[in-house]
Amino acid sequence: MKTIKVYSTPSCPWCVRAKEYLKGKNIPFEDIDVAADVTKAKEMVQVSGQMGVPVITVDNQVIIGFDQNKLNQLLGAK
Repeated sequence: MKTIKVYSTPSCPWCVRAKEYLKGKNIPFEDIDVAADVTKAKEMVQVSGQMGVPVITVDNQVIIGFDQNKLNQLLGAK
């Protein structure tokens, strides 16, 4: 089972889309609200080099933004 994290904020429409997509595929993930957790926000920047959201990690692979094709590729989904 792959470990998936979605670094997001509540007001980000692309974050909402990414999480809805994963839920629709019944793919479990950890939702990390970087607006509420400064430590996790720093972790996101360290992992991705980005301050924008969403940042999605699939195991050790980083996806910047909601890139559905890349996400499918890493998850083996269609």
